Amino acid sequence: MIDQIEIFELPSPCKRVCETDQQGYCSTCFRSRDERFGWLTFSNTQKQEVLRLCRQRSLRKRYYQYQQQLKQNASIKLVDDKEQLDLF
Repeated sequence: MIDQIEIFELPSPCKRVCETDQQGYCSTCFRSRDERFGWLTFSNTQKQEVLRLCRQRSLRKRYYQYQQQLKQNASIKLVDDKEQLDLF
């Protein structure tokens, strides 16, 4: 595979809020420690791969949060149903 010549540098996905989650990824840009520290030395191809991984991690986190919200809503519904049964 031939690398395409890039005219512009790819900007860093950094959001200037560096907080690491339990998996070791930044909770705002979704890069690992190595990806954050190596960004300036990476080629554009490497940066594109990091950006792809960040998008994937972001989607996984959003999906996980969505699943947690569904579970929470289901448990609230169960409590509501039980309370209604107690009224009878």
